[in-house]
Amino acid sequence: MTTVTNPILPGCYPDPSICRVGEDYYLVSSTFEYFPGLPIHHSRDLVSWEPIGHAIDRAGQLDLDGMWSSSGLFAPTLRHHDGTFWLICTLVDQRDASRGGNFYVTATDPAGPWSDPVWIDESGIDPSLFFDDDGRIWVHGTRLAVEPRWHDQTEVWIRELDPVTGRLVGDEHVVWHGALENAVWAEGPHLYRVDGTYYLLAAEAGTEFHHAVCVARADTVTGPYVGHKGNPVLTHRHLGRETDVIGVGHADLVQAVDGSWWAVLLAMRPYGGYHYNLGRETFLVPLVWEDGWPVFAPGVGRVPMRVDVPFAADARPGVTQGVASGVVGPHDVRWTSLRGPAHDVATPDGDGWQLRLTPTTLAEPASPAFLGVRQQHTDVDVRVTLRAVPAAGSAEEVGVVVRQSEADHVRLFVTPATAEAGAPAGRRVVAVHRQGGVERTLGETTLAAEDSEPLVLTVSARGQDYALGVQGPGGEPTTVAVADGRTLDTVATGGFLGLWFGVYGTSNGLPTSTVAQVERFEYLPRG
Repeated sequence: MTTVTNPILPGCYPDPSICRVGEDYYLVSSTFEYFPGLPIHHSRDLVSWEPIGHAIDRAGQLDLDGMWSSSGLFAPTLRHHDGTFWLICTLVDQRDASRGGNFYVTATDPAGPWSDPVWIDESGIDPSLFFDDDGRIWVHGTRLAVEPRWHDQTEVWIRELDPVTGRLVGDEHVVWHGALENAVWAEGPHLYRVDGTYYLLAAEAGTEFHHAVCVARADTVTGPYVGHKGNPVLTHRHLGRETDVIGVGHADLVQAVDGSWWAVLLAMRPYGGYHYNLGRETFLVPLVWEDGWPVFAPGVGRVPMRVDVPFAADARPGVTQGVASGVVGPHDVRWTSLRGPAHDVATPDGDGWQLRLTPTTLAEPASPAFLGVRQQHTDVDVRVTLRAVPAAGSAEEVGVVVRQSEADHVRLFVTPATAEAGAPAGRRVVAVHRQGGVERTLGETTLAAEDSEPLVLTVSARGQDYALGVQGPGGEPTTVAVADGRTLDTVATGGFLGLWFGVYGTSNGLPTSTVAQVERFEYLPRG
C-alpha cells in the first residue's frame, strides 16, 4: 500500500478526466491558451504520474492566435473504446463567440500522434463521451438553458454520435438543469453505466468557492434522470474560505483493476489569505457505492490530504506526481509556449535554448518568445542562467516572468543601459509589474558586466512574496524587487489559470535579429 499526498497533480491541472486501459491509467486536463495543449499523464497505480505527451501538439490542429488568456481549450474528456483513445473538448474564444466550438480527436497511442480535430455541430462547453454496451456513442455537454428560469441556468444535453461521419444524429435530449433550485453552471457532465443503471455526474455552482459535485441516475441513457437526495455529494463550500482545500468539483470516475472506485477532481489550496496562486489542481478521492449511489470519501465527506491506495506499490523515483524539480531540460514535456509551437521561437541547445527575440510582447494575445512551466509549490526558487545581449540603444528585453495573463504578470529583464561618459554601458536589470494592463517599475539595478558574460536571474517564492533577483559573474546575489503574489492569482485578476514561471524575449514591436542563450533553467522546491 502507498499513501499519496493530495493533490496528485499540483499546479495548474484543472478539469481532470481519467480512463483506464488494462492496468494503465491516463489523465488529461485543460490548458487554455498554452501550447502544446491538453497534456496526457500516465500512471500504473493512481499515485505516480508521468507526462507522456499532448493531444494538441502541432501547428494546424487548432488556431489559438488572438485568443486572450483564459480562452482556448476548456474541460476535455478522455475515453478509450475498442483500441482507440477519444478526447473531446471545447475551443473557446471569450471575445468572439463565433470562433471555436466542440471537437474530438483520436489516437491509438495516448502519447500521440493525435488526429486533426473533428468538429461537432453543437453549441456549449464541457463535452463528454459515453460508449454504451450496445455499441452506441453518446455525446453530452453543457450550454446556457434555451429557456432559462434564472440567470446563468444551464442545461445538459445528450445526443448520439455517428463515428463514421463524425456527425450527431437522432433526437437531442435535455437531461439535467442542476440539482438545486437556482443552481448556476451545471457543467462538466460525465455519464457511466454501473450495474445496469446510468449515472450522470456534473459539477455545479461555477468553478470557484461554491463549486460542488452532484449526481443523478436513470434507467435509460436519455433519461429521465433523478437526482440524489444527498446532492451535492461532495463540496467544501460549507467549510468556509479558511479551510485547506476549496472549490471542489468537476469530478470524473474510474474503476481500478482491483474493482475499487476512485474520483479525480479539481480543487484549490488557498494560502496567504483567500488566494490560490497554484491554480486549480488535480486531487484523488476514494469512492464506494451504497444503495445504488456513489459516496465520495466515505466516512470523511471531504477531500483528504492523504489517500491510501491499497494496490499501489512504492512510487517510482523521478515520476512522482508529475512534479518538475531541478534542471528542466529543453526536451522536458512540461515546457509550454503560448498559442503556438515552441520551435517557432526557440531551438534546444545543451541544457537550454537559443531564444529568438520577436517584436511580440507578453501583453499581446499572440505567440511571443516565451517558454514556461507551471508553479507547483508555494515555496520555490527558479534560477535562469542566460547570456542576454540586447541590441545597444534598443528597448529589447530578455528575462524571466511570473505570468498570469497578458494584463497581469511580473517581469525581471535585462535591457541595455545608457552609457555614461568614459564608462561602458553595462546592462540594466529591471523589475516591472503589469497589473490590470498598467505597468509600474518595482525596482532596477545596473550591472557593468560585459555582454558576453552570463547572468543568473532568480525568482524566489516564499508564500505570497516573490523576490526577483540577479547575480552577475563573480558577484553577490542582488534582490531587485519583491512582488506581491496576492495581486497575481485569479481571485485578484479573474480568469481560470494558476501561475507560470517562464523565460521570454522581446524587441517591443521593432524588427530584431537578437538571440538570447538560455543556458539553464532550474526549478527548485523549498521545504
